[in-house]
Amino acid sequence: MTAARLAFPAMLTGSAALAFGPWLVRLADVAPVASAFWRLGLAILPLALLARLAGPRRPLPAAAVLVAIAFAGVFFAADLALWHLGIARTTLANATLMGNSASFILPAYGFVVARAWPGRTAALALLCAAAGIGLLLGRSADVSATHLAGDLLCLGAGAFYAGYFIAVDRVRGSVAPLTLLMLATLAGAVATLPLAALGPGAFWPHDWTPLVLLALGSQVIGQGLIVFAVGYLPPLVVGLTLLIQPAISATIGSLRFGEALTPVDLAGMALVAAALVLVRLPARRTA
Repeated sequence: MTAARLAFPAMLTGSAALAFGPWLVRLADVAPVASAFWRLGLAILPLALLARLAGPRRPLPAAAVLVAIAFAGVFFAADLALWHLGIARTTLANATLMGNSASFILPAYGFVVARAWPGRTAALALLCAAAGIGLLLGRSADVSATHLAGDLLCLGAGAFYAGYFIAVDRVRGSVAPLTLLMLATLAGAVATLPLAALGPGAFWPHDWTPLVLLALGSQVIGQGLIVFAVGYLPPLVVGLTLLIQPAISATIGSLRFGEALTPVDLAGMALVAAALVLVRLPARRTA
């Protein structure tokens, strides 16, 4: 079977693996930022082995490329730190949706850099995203200030996630995908370590199981498979496949934590889901 045929099942598996991440963060007996560090730190060696097995050894990238990867790792560390803090304060469904807000921030960033107005499809996507996030934030504010704070933390995480993608995009093609992921993970672990070790809450776990599963499931399997798959799939398929993340997270939140979804929640999630699909539609060619 060719790599292109493996891309779609890889994308499905990777998205499903990422969807279990918020649950594992809650199961971990360490502080949220500490769980972010262990997710990255425990994934370095497996990613290094996979990068070595994926192809022949290459020379180290140039210094400028390594600096860009280091910035990507710092952005990714900030993303995970904020996201894990938000997971403890809002529903699993909201945490997953808000954490993926990079899908809307990146196109907006592109329009600012290009100094151009978005096309109709992109504008509709951004409007749907704004409306959906507004509904979800309003619902969280009605529930409690803690839920609202959690949503805002996850939105902030999405902004740093967008920064991570921008930094990675500058070196894409100069470094093999798995090597890039491994180096960014290493840089993120180094950046997160002082915050995790000196911050409030437990750093050393008593039960390693949730953290090992988080590192292998989210960072190695989830991110690794998606890095492989996006090179072969059209943007619309990527967008639709990513939608299984909030669906799985919402199911876990409902069954495990009693996080029932209201009609307002469902409407907000539907608008965000529509935006995720629209923002990945290929632009129409004009004569």
